Amino acid sequence: MRPWEPMGLPLKPTRRRLEERELLATEAAQRWRPPRRIESAATRRLILGALALYGLLAFLTVEIEPARIAEGLSRASTFFGGWLRPDFVTRWTDIRAGLLESLAMTAVATAAALLLSVPLGLGAARNLVPGPVYTASRAVLAVSRAFHEILVAILFVAMFGFGPFAGVVTLVVGSVGFLGKLLAEAVEEIDPAPLEALTAAGAPWASRVVFGVLPQIMPRVLGLTLYRLDINFRESAVIGLVGAGGIGATLTTAFSRYEFESVSAILILIIGMVFAAEVISGRLRQRLL
Repeated sequence: MRPWEPMGLPLKPTRRRLEERELLATEAAQRWRPPRRIESAATRRLILGALALYGLLAFLTVEIEPARIAEGLSRASTFFGGWLRPDFVTRWTDIRAGLLESLAMTAVATAAALLLSVPLGLGAARNLVPGPVYTASRAVLAVSRAFHEILVAILFVAMFGFGPFAGVVTLVVGSVGFLGKLLAEAVEEIDPAPLEALTAAGAPWASRVVFGVLPQIMPRVLGLTLYRLDINFRESAVIGLVGAGGIGATLTTAFSRYEFESVSAILILIIGMVFAAEVISGRLRQRLL
């Protein structure tokens, strides 16, 4: 036994020793570096050189021409000059008709998508249905989300012709994939206790869904529907650019006629409508959820 260790027990380290240990540990942590994924320095330089060469070649393929840039800047000055002088009067009849058409498309598409997404969302929930139903429902939702609305709109315009019907079908397809997937995730996250109690009581599948699932997910369904309503109004303006109806068709016509004052008026109205829809949907969620 050492003389400074009574009863064979070492003394506790002093504050100075603790500070020294902490300092050593900090220095060791600072000196530590994560291992390199590529140990060879030559290989790393080769990869960086290849990336730099690819970036240079990609930049050269853009075909940047100073004359086109100058011409575009002159057009931009004309456009922004029109933006500062919005004209709500000259084409007000067409603008009003386009806005009302976009609102109608949004409401119809969102309602139809909600009706279709509920059974698909329930079928895509692993805790409610057998494997084959789950796989088929997930496949349908995946396909409906696979393509952008513009591509879907072009397809339906080619099938059904120009007009709001093609736009409504486009919005329904996109909304079903969005709502169905999020609804399925909400169903899979519910409290399983009510379902287990209903199952133990011998309730059929429909009763388990109505009394054990829907009460838990209805707030989420309402919130998602309001959110999708806002998205669909914006999308109705975009898909109208390819002839699927709505205010986008009026915007395309104004662009093609170089009526930049009318274009400015339409864009201002779209921004105002989106902002108003955001405020209204937010207040509805606060009151109903």
